[in-house]
Amino acid sequence: MNTRLNKPAVRALVLKDWQLFEKQLAAHVAAGILALALIGHAKPWSFYLGSLLLIIVMVAASCFAIGTSLLAERREKTLAFVMSMPVSPLDFYLAKLISNLVTFGVPFLVMAGGAVAVVLWTPLPDGLLTLVLLLAGHMLLAFFFALAVAMQVETEGWNLFAMIGSSVLINPLMAGLSQIPEIQRHWNSPDIVWSWQALAILGAQLLLSVALLAYTSWHHLRKQAFF
Repeated sequence: MNTRLNKPAVRALVLKDWQLFEKQLAAHVAAGILALALIGHAKPWSFYLGSLLLIIVMVAASCFAIGTSLLAERREKTLAFVMSMPVSPLDFYLAKLISNLVTFGVPFLVMAGGAVAVVLWTPLPDGLLTLVLLLAGHMLLAFFFALAVAMQVETEGWNLFAMIGSSVLINPLMAGLSQIPEIQRHWNSPDIVWSWQALAILGAQLLLSVALLAYTSWHHLRKQAFF
């Protein structure tokens, strides 16, 4: 397979996706900022409502990135148009990978970084930082899992199952974390305490995310054609 990149074509494909979705990205970011403002108000009702909204927006950003950049294009059969361009399967894969990382990564980084800032710079207990990062780690892992499935499986039903199923597992994760005393008891603490259990879970989330990305890349590097 030709491993030389057509950088202008890759750049054009990424820019095309960015221009198509920039308004939706702005909406995700705006909703995330609203959620962070509610959380930072540090009242029980606003904390609950803001946390729920933040999780919903993160799930929506993940599903939107994959659903519009990959699934919608397959549904509309735009691959034939892409094959008419001077791009290789590697060019197309990299463009789609970068597009999805940007489409999800921008709102994710804004919301995750904002959540960290809200915990550290508002009356909320600093001990919540471990929970914030563990939940962010789960959303990152869920995104990479759904992306890996979407880039290899063409059946839309399985892709929707992977996107929604991996994201809603955040509820069992929160329930499980609350049952680990070494993690849960520090959430209301003014100090940030990283137990070995929390570090192990966060490390596993990051390693699995990298492994999924690496496997997807390896799988596509072996392909000789678009299909």
